[in-house]
Amino acid sequence: MSIKTFFFGTIILFGAILGVAAWKKKQAPTDIAPMQEGETIVFSEPLDRQISAPLPEPIELATPSVAKEISPVIEAPRADIAEVDLIDRLFSLDPSHQLPIVETVSFTSRVPWLKGRAAWIADYAHYYETSRHFIARCLNQKADYFSQTVTPGARFNVFRKDIPLSFHVLVDLSNCRLLFSYVDHGKKVLLKTYPVAVGRVDPTHPSGSLTPLGKYTLGQRVAIYKLGTMGIFRDQKTEMIRIFGTRWLPFDQEVEGCTKKAKGFGLHGAPWSTDAVTGQLVEERAQIGQKTTDGSLWLAKEDMEEVFAIVLTKPTIVEIVKELHDSSP
Repeated sequence: MSIKTFFFGTIILFGAILGVAAWKKKQAPTDIAPMQEGETIVFSEPLDRQISAPLPEPIELATPSVAKEISPVIEAPRADIAEVDLIDRLFSLDPSHQLPIVETVSFTSRVPWLKGRAAWIADYAHYYETSRHFIARCLNQKADYFSQTVTPGARFNVFRKDIPLSFHVLVDLSNCRLLFSYVDHGKKVLLKTYPVAVGRVDPTHPSGSLTPLGKYTLGQRVAIYKLGTMGIFRDQKTEMIRIFGTRWLPFDQEVEGCTKKAKGFGLHGAPWSTDAVTGQLVEERAQIGQKTTDGSLWLAKEDMEEVFAIVLTKPTIVEIVKELHDSSP
């Protein structure tokens, strides 16, 4: 072999190695663009959606199994209760602090349950029936529900696939309180209590309020609003955040003991209005915890966004009662 032939052969081989390396780098993205707060976002999949085709069991994406030694969870009570807040345990990456309905997985773009292309956060969300908002809060370790920057090995929580998980929202009209629980094999566990705005007092209604009594499911036509998002409300074009705040979860079906049809009622943020001093739109937070609405239930912005991120992909029942002791087991 001549020196000239050896020299050109070496150049060709070196170029091929560089080309393969560049191709591999392109196939494994290290950063995912964040979700955008566009105009009204309406999700077409129902909250209690069923995956149409069976999926294979997942590989062990989580960190090695660790026996969870967590303090006893608090079962949802039937009597008056103290304030409870276990929400941080849904998003904690510490196995000893997590609630038993979540597990921690590590991001990789190659997964056995998705063939032919790299996996994205949306694929993890679909596979584990966990909203991207939920995953985003885990990744950011704060109440940021949109940024989804992720690198290989990044850890975040998802709902466990082996638990028939659902959620239960209990509204106490007399005390303007909302009790948010998860349900695992029929057992309710209280996650958090929130102040909530309910319907104005009206003795002509069975509930004594413009808010109805009974059990309702949450529906699929959920929405996200931001400043400047316009829509039609009661035949008038309006900025939707003035009506619904930043999130909307509508009632869908009547389940039991309902004094009104589900249509038109829902759970959403407090409305926003123009501040007389600054001229800026601000949330009407003073109305939270009051009997002031036309029938729907209002939560403060951060509370509504929190609940929205958690229940978005799971069946959820809203139970509305006059007094806490009227609630079902």
